[in-house]
Amino acid sequence: MIVPTKSDQYLANSYDAERMPRYIPAPQAEVEIPKTSLPITHYFWVISRNRWKILGFVIFCMVATFLVCERVQPIYEGTARIDVDRRAPSGIIGQDSQQMAPGNDADQFLTTQIEFIQSDAVLRPVVQKFNLLEKEKQFGTDPEKARFLANAPVKLKNLKVVRPPNSFILRISYRSTDRDLASDVSNAIARSYIEQTYDIRVKSTIGLSAFMERQIEELRAKMENSSQALAVYERELNVINPEEKTNILSARLLQLNTEYTAAQSDRVHKEAAYNSMKTGSLAAVQVSSQADALAKLQERVQESKERLAELKATYGPNYSEYRRAASQLAELERQYNDTRADITQRIEVDYRQALNREEMLKQSVAETKGEYDKLNLRSFEYQQLKREADADKTLYEELVRKIKEAGINAGFQNSAIRIADLARPAAKPVFPEKGLMLFMSFLLSSILSVAAAIIADLLDNTIKDPEQAQRMLQVDVIGTLPYVKKTEMLSVSATHTFVNGEKGLVPVNGHSTPNSYKTLASYDEAIRTLRNSILLTDFDRRMNSLLITSSSPGEGKSTTAAHLAIAHAEQGKKTLLIDADLRRPSQHKRFHVSNTVGLSTALTGVLTWRDSLIKMNSRPNLDLIPAGPSSRRASDVIGPMMVELLEDASKEYDLIIVDAPPLLGFAEPLQLATAVDGVVVVTRAGETSRKAVATVLGTLDRLRVNVVGLVLNQVKKEMSDSYYYYGYYRKYYSETPAVAK
Repeated sequence: MIVPTKSDQYLANSYDAERMPRYIPAPQAEVEIPKTSLPITHYFWVISRNRWKILGFVIFCMVATFLVCERVQPIYEGTARIDVDRRAPSGIIGQDSQQMAPGNDADQFLTTQIEFIQSDAVLRPVVQKFNLLEKEKQFGTDPEKARFLANAPVKLKNLKVVRPPNSFILRISYRSTDRDLASDVSNAIARSYIEQTYDIRVKSTIGLSAFMERQIEELRAKMENSSQALAVYERELNVINPEEKTNILSARLLQLNTEYTAAQSDRVHKEAAYNSMKTGSLAAVQVSSQADALAKLQERVQESKERLAELKATYGPNYSEYRRAASQLAELERQYNDTRADITQRIEVDYRQALNREEMLKQSVAETKGEYDKLNLRSFEYQQLKREADADKTLYEELVRKIKEAGINAGFQNSAIRIADLARPAAKPVFPEKGLMLFMSFLLSSILSVAAAIIADLLDNTIKDPEQAQRMLQVDVIGTLPYVKKTEMLSVSATHTFVNGEKGLVPVNGHSTPNSYKTLASYDEAIRTLRNSILLTDFDRRMNSLLITSSSPGEGKSTTAAHLAIAHAEQGKKTLLIDADLRRPSQHKRFHVSNTVGLSTALTGVLTWRDSLIKMNSRPNLDLIPAGPSSRRASDVIGPMMVELLEDASKEYDLIIVDAPPLLGFAEPLQLATAVDGVVVVTRAGETSRKAVATVLGTLDRLRVNVVGLVLNQVKKEMSDSYYYYGYYRKYYSETPAVAK
């Protein structure tokens, strides 16, 4: 089975040298950088990093505030206090002396008074007295404006009227550069307010009195007319008071109704007895007042009949006793009949009398009711006239009383609004308050400077922090290289030896100072850390080739590639450094070798890559293939030819480091990235934008390239709190090492 080589795969999948002699990358798509939240400790670090700038800004603001306070003319304030007593009566007599203001409109009332104090009527006398418009410079230099403002409503810019919460006190405050003027104006405004309040009440009372005097004549005429009409009506009724007569008729009618009802009842009773009597009923007769006598006669008749019956039965009808008994019976019967007839006649007479009496009472009730109704109707008219007369009289008398009360109360200046405390000249100015101004300056400047530092950090779209890069770009930061102020200090043309025999970089061009040794020592240590981060984490497969590139020029990729190759060679490993930046080669300058032959001659077939190789005698185990002369044809075939070169060289070298051009805008690095085992992207901390790096990483991800990680170059300790350990280098290398020349 034939296993295709990496060169065959590249030729089949990625590049066709004959059909596409030069690879032009497609326009990069817009890369969206994921938004992540920063920890709170990051903001504290930002403040700590800019602490000297913040402190300087705060000190500058406080000094400037102090100087301004010293030069500003002091302003004094005079405050007069007015007590508003809502419970004080507005008058001394009448309802005004007992009437108190409601307690639920205190806020509205005091707000009204505050507006009234600032009105033109109150302020104009004070303004004219103290010439305040000119002192407040409201006229300016325009005479037309001065004439207009003199007639316009007065407004004082330095006047302030406030009400302390939950109180009935009004504070009238005026500010001026003259402390005496400030207090005098406040007192004058308070007095003007009280006088104006009194004048308004007097004018209102005078106007009300004048109106009531005009109305009183009409009321007098109306009262006289209503009284005269009432008197005429009384003469027509021929009574002094119809109400009294109505009451008499009412009582009389009530009595007649009672008697009439009783007469009806009596008549009904006697009529029943009379009707029974006409039927011959003995019971009707017995209801008479002579019923007892009739009953006795009836008993005697019954006894006589019984005796007569006994005599007849014993002696017979011819017996003398019988005849005498018969004569007595006849007499008793006659008496009985006469009595009964008399009683019957009496019952009839009583019935006739009761009937006549009922008729008479009925007629009297009807006559009395008619008279009562007639009088009651006239009484209603009388009452209406009387009410009108009484109302007119009452209104007239009330109006006369009100006029007298208003005249008296008009001269009463009540104490509901009074000056509680006169303004006095202030001992110290209210502006400027140095303590408060300095505190506010410190507070605001601190807030502004801290906010500016945080906003500047948030607006900074460059890469500074490893954690930030890992969060936002989803890539590992495998190394950070410290900041070196002068790049010529990173020359790789020679080495120096420390006391312990360890080799490293050497300062050149007369920069042999203690700080330069410490800087180079920290840079050398960072390169070694980067080397171990790359090689020691390669667990899956052995990494033979490594591409060093960046997103844009000037980010230190070539310097990083050179020092990384040196650090790997110092471990006794065979290392090959290839300068694949055919457009802007630099490795031959760093190692001070010739560039007449190199990678371009090997790619064009002029020489083999071994013939173009330069061995570094000063650094065993390190070989260099410079870029060689510039060639357009070499740039076109760098992709497929580089695959074969790397496969061949990997058999002799432990690690091949390729210095490639920047990825953005160049075609070669994309072809080279697919030919190597891993790619390292170098960025300049604090300068390279996150968007550019994200674009590079997105491009490599689409090509399925093994991105080893990101290297942050030119890192400063103050860029992030993640670089706190850089201070350890200077402390660790506190003594200047001895140099073997």
